Amino acid sequence: MILLAAFLIGLVAGLRTFTAPAVLLWVRDRGGVWAILASVGALIEYYGDVHPKAPPRTAATGMVARILGGAFCGWQIAGMHGGPAMAGALVGVVGAIAGAHASLALRLRAIEAIGLVPSGLLEDAIAIALSFVIIVKA
Repeated sequence: MILLAAFLIGLVAGLRTFTAPAVLLWVRDRGGVWAILASVGALIEYYGDVHPKAPPRTAATGMVARILGGAFCGWQIAGMHGGPAMAGALVGVVGAIAGAHASLALRLRAIEAIGLVPSGLLEDAIAIALSFVIIVKA
């Protein structure tokens, strides 16, 4: 069950690089400097995501950041619950890669259906909500 949570939080990191770490740090640490910094990163990412010239999330730089976010969150989720931290990190990476590719396809469809900004806001809300549910229920 812990590794499933690590995979799922990795999926969220594939959607939004900074959202899963920000939520994790707020829930686990009840704030602090790192939670604030991750939250600022998330807000910047939300803004940049709705920019028409934003690079695809599957571009090299974006993927590296998503993979690192998935690894961090998977490692933390597993470690918080006494599970194997390295395995948590690995399944978090797999989740982040899967989440980035799957969410790109879904996002492109959403942009066609409801527009760039509404689809971005919807994705932001989904990432935040899923992060909370996964972290609290893990």
